[in-house]
Amino acid sequence: MPRGRRANIGRRTRHASQQQVYSQNLSEERQNIIRENARLRQRVSTRRSLASYNRLAFQYDPTANYSDDENLDIGPMTTICRYCNALKFKRETAGLCCASGKVKLDPLLTPPQPLKPLFDGSDPDSSHFLQHILEYNNCFRMTSFGANIIREGGFMPTCKIQGQIYHLHGSMVPTPDEPHQFLQIYFISSMVDQLNVRCNILGTQQLKRRIIEQLQAFFHANNAVVNMFKTALERMPSDTHKFVIRADCTPTGEHVRRFNAPTVNDVAAIIVGDTTKSRDIVIQRRSNIMHRVNETHRLYDALQCPIIYWQGQDGYDITLKMVDPITGVSTNKNLSAMNYYAYRMMIRTHEENVILKCRRLFQQYAVDMYVKVETERLAFIRFNQAKLRSEDYIHLRDAIHSDGDVQNIGRLTILPSSYIGSPRHMHEYAQDAMTYVRNYGTPDLFITFTCNPKWMTSYQLKFLIQSLIPIYTTL
Repeated sequence: MPRGRRANIGRRTRHASQQQVYSQNLSEERQNIIRENARLRQRVSTRRSLASYNRLAFQYDPTANYSDDENLDIGPMTTICRYCNALKFKRETAGLCCASGKVKLDPLLTPPQPLKPLFDGSDPDSSHFLQHILEYNNCFRMTSFGANIIREGGFMPTCKIQGQIYHLHGSMVPTPDEPHQFLQIYFISSMVDQLNVRCNILGTQQLKRRIIEQLQAFFHANNAVVNMFKTALERMPSDTHKFVIRADCTPTGEHVRRFNAPTVNDVAAIIVGDTTKSRDIVIQRRSNIMHRVNETHRLYDALQCPIIYWQGQDGYDITLKMVDPITGVSTNKNLSAMNYYAYRMMIRTHEENVILKCRRLFQQYAVDMYVKVETERLAFIRFNQAKLRSEDYIHLRDAIHSDGDVQNIGRLTILPSSYIGSPRHMHEYAQDAMTYVRNYGTPDLFITFTCNPKWMTSYQLKFLIQSLIPIYTTL
């Protein structure tokens, strides 16, 4: 080896050793500052590299081949989060999956027989099950799904709703001359009668009796919520008693994010009277009144989607906390619904995500949880108007005083422009659009998007495409 090259290697080795000693002697606070500065430099570099593409559509060149530009190609999902092993595209933010290590949840376990072969394709009826998975879930859900569902004419492979979503539950036993519905079906004494009722639910005529029978036995054996309800019904001596599922309690001695069969009184109780909290689920033995399940209750998800939460696990709960990314210790910062479901819907290495395999059920689940996230944001805005200084918003204070309706006196809640979809947000976007029209003229491009299943990108992302567009099952 030449002497000059040997000297360079020696200098690099000494420099690396000195750098390692320097890093070890730095305080944790100083190391955090250095890491933050490195992240800022990376962000600036990314912005500069993409600055030339800003407003590129206004100077569109039809002769250019934009598909060969690596900056415009999202590429494969090869970026792996060092905290939660989530797979991401190269341009996705570091905190998209787990807020850079601040969110840590127990994985949803892969279901055993008979669900596993129905999901992985080893069952001969797997294709049929995945095509009708939403209807199969409806056979076993314990709450109703209430929403203004938008049904457009012709082919519609997506789930659309307008307005609010609400889940309702009834009593454990129906009143005389009333049919069994939702949760009540689980308490029919004969398993054959249960099966007959499920097979006759509206919209399930195309389902296969064999699959329904297998799933019925599976949920009775493995779903902790079902077993909890059956035990509670046996203990309720009269119709005046109520069964209460606490909204924010876990079994004594258990981890805050772990859900076991709730057989102790701090999780579920049988009471007489009204000693309950607003978020608790209160179920009477026999009644004809439907009650709404609070969207922040920990069993909100499991009661509606038993195929996903086949063990009856906890879903999102407002008492969940973020963790320290270094020590893993819980902090005082609350975990938001957005962070919770962002974590749940990621693809991870060496971990199956049953949610993303549910096709049409996944679509309804995603819409349902998105509404929950938006409800949480609206509640924050409603109860923090003073902190947000809503009365000082430009152009609004005068309108409040001059346009007030004496017939509608009450506390006014103003949505800021940062809330996506609010009137102020849409007004600002409309103003931006009119500015572009004034400078560049009226739009004259008719843009279409095509998808060829034989493209390499489509093949690499077939797992996501089948979840988002269930009709594409031949990729």
